[in-house]
Amino acid sequence: MADYEEVTVLLPTLDEAATVADVVAGFFAEGFKHVLVIDGGSTDDTPTIASDAGATVVTQSGTGKGQAIREAVVEYIDTQYVLMADADATYRPEEAHRMIEPLLAGNVDHVIGNRFANMAPGSMTKLNFAGNQLVNRAFAFVHGRQLHDILSGYRAFTRDSFQRINPRVDGFGVETELAVGCVKHDLDTEVVPIHYDPRPNGSSTNLHPIRDGFVIMLTLYRLARTNNPLFYFGSVGMVSTIVGLMIGTYVGYRWFVVGVSHEVLAVVSAFGILFGVQLVMFGVLSDLIVTLHRETLRRIDERD
Repeated sequence: MADYEEVTVLLPTLDEAATVADVVAGFFAEGFKHVLVIDGGSTDDTPTIASDAGATVVTQSGTGKGQAIREAVVEYIDTQYVLMADADATYRPEEAHRMIEPLLAGNVDHVIGNRFANMAPGSMTKLNFAGNQLVNRAFAFVHGRQLHDILSGYRAFTRDSFQRINPRVDGFGVETELAVGCVKHDLDTEVVPIHYDPRPNGSSTNLHPIRDGFVIMLTLYRLARTNNPLFYFGSVGMVSTIVGLMIGTYVGYRWFVVGVSHEVLAVVSAFGILFGVQLVMFGVLSDLIVTLHRETLRRIDERD
């Protein structure tokens, strides 16, 4: 069995009393020596149960999964590698080896467990499944890389790569920000197949599909500003230009066919077109700057 002295298993929790003991015990059984549970203020006995199972337990100072992970990695973890999982027993501790081995071998900086490779029936609702697929396709389109399951909570990464990404999202958008950061900073990333199981009886999810799905999509779009500015600014610019052209077409029709002028609408049309064209141009220039910046960083890394 590999030596996992430099690996900390990180489990963010919130009301996971029904499953946390089995999850903690499972990782210890696989040879991991450090299990850190960072609790988000559970109203049940999650912290006590986790502590009795042998985990180190701390309570996060803020709220949200993203804030908990950031605080744990920055303030409580000093090992070189972090293996992150949920404490709801949907991920299998026995698959932790395939998650962490690429890091220990020095091949990659970040590993994502692909739940869709082996998803058990009933482990995800149809709404969540559709939402996950939509987010993954949107990520591939916007950020130009297919990572298959960017919302997976089963991840392994180096502390250095986490600090380079420097995620700022406090809520469930943290997985999205980590995936975008891997592309933005050109981190070596590997996707490995894992199993994804249904929650056991007595365990309930803290995810709200509609609300959190909207937050995730908003995070995905917002992060395009620094990773794909041509899409970020160009998409708004194209919408503004098209709306301006549509209004202009209506104004022209009314003027030439009916003989009625619409001065205010004409001004709105001109503003929409000019604003849209300027945004597209700004997006092109920003994309050029980002590309040059990445090329400069790549050359600096090659020299080092």
